[in-house]
Amino acid sequence: MKSDNALTTVSILIVDDEPKNIQLLGNLLVKQQYDIEFAMSGKQCLAWLRRKSFDLVLLDVMMPEMDGYEVCEKIKSDSGTEHIPVIFLTAKSETDDIVKAFDTGCADFVKKPFKAPELLARIKKELELKMLRGLLPICSYCKKIRDDKGYWSQIENYISTHSLMKFSHSICEECFEENFPGVRGGDAEI
Repeated sequence: MKSDNALTTVSILIVDDEPKNIQLLGNLLVKQQYDIEFAMSGKQCLAWLRRKSFDLVLLDVMMPEMDGYEVCEKIKSDSGTEHIPVIFLTAKSETDDIVKAFDTGCADFVKKPFKAPELLARIKKELELKMLRGLLPICSYCKKIRDDKGYWSQIENYISTHSLMKFSHSICEECFEENFPGVRGGDAEI
């Protein structure tokens, strides 16, 4: 699906060991203009995630070799994929199954057979939440960032406490001209 703000396509990875389920889901999602890929096992899923960035994973629980719970745990334990929402789509429907799914880090749980409007609404909700998690409140005047606790701090403080990023400071040509009018910087680094 094309996003409203950009020309990017939303990509979804379908993981199910039943070809009929992949075909049914694939047809439904393509009609919604989602870019889809599929994997028929947990190993294939993890291999796809190493090669391509996906916006969402639809994951069956009951698969040979590696079940969906283990796959989800691996997705959520990898810093490169932990941000990807996982929706379990499975025939398992006991309370213990649902709780176990959420304990592995899934974003949602849909029982098979699913109702298309419900599944599409849940996918849309997860994609919107993923986008909102990526928003960062920034002051339009001083450029301070509001942190998770509601406090305002300099952008470099926020980024360095929320990532492994390190900063070195410099001054761009525009700011140099504005703050030091008449001083010529030449080719020397400032």
